[in-house]
Amino acid sequence: MIRRPYRPLAAFGLLALGAATALTALTGSAAAQTATDISVGTRDALRAEIRSYLLDNPEVIMEAIQVLEQRRTAAAAEAEAGLVAVIADELRNDGYSYVAGNPDGDVTVVEFLDYNCGYCKKAHEDVKTLLRMDPNVRLVIKEFPILGPSSRIAAEMAMAAMMQDNGDAYLEFNDLLLTNRGTLDEAAILRLAQRAGLDTVRLRSDAADPAIAANIARTYELAKKLRIEGTPTFVIGDKVVRGFVPLQQLQSDVAAERAEKG
Repeated sequence: MIRRPYRPLAAFGLLALGAATALTALTGSAAAQTATDISVGTRDALRAEIRSYLLDNPEVIMEAIQVLEQRRTAAAAEAEAGLVAVIADELRNDGYSYVAGNPDGDVTVVEFLDYNCGYCKKAHEDVKTLLRMDPNVRLVIKEFPILGPSSRIAAEMAMAAMMQDNGDAYLEFNDLLLTNRGTLDEAAILRLAQRAGLDTVRLRSDAADPAIAANIARTYELAKKLRIEGTPTFVIGDKVVRGFVPLQQLQSDVAAERAEKG
């Protein structure tokens, strides 16, 4: 998962914006009137009064920032939900991503993952537990290699595993890749594939199929549309859940989507 560093200047900008928001809230229609109807002296006195109030009650600025952020978050979630609705079929029924859990489940969870991602490895056991505890969840696994060449090799070979007509072998391979604690290079990936019962000679050949590269490119495009820049990322219903979340939140989001669908 990609974590962005804290930026003091951004926080200062929010503080200034919060002060402006608080100023607007305090003055209301009087602020608009200031520009046209009242004298310079009255305007200066009003400004001084507002400044004095904010200095005496600085918590107002933080309250304004919180309200602003809540509104921004709500607006972003609404816009994101609309976008998910537009591309829902490609997310959930692309025809090339592996579907685990119950193929006819009433709630679909889409997971974008990278086999070199530590947070994907951490989430893996919770995802397996979710599927074990909830037999009506359908999981779509999006191979999304963003952490280097070995991630790409692992993703291509995982997709090639599906071409050997053995879903159990793919799942075992996926599990071995996500529980591997060593370095993932091509040799290690092939050893894990062999442990999963896959034909490694065929796997290397199938992994070079241009169709696999094209499908990974399609996944990149989907991620770009949803502004997904890190792994793991889950899409549950119309909600995009970025980064590692514990089992309880996954279950809560699934329950919320189930209730929404009625």
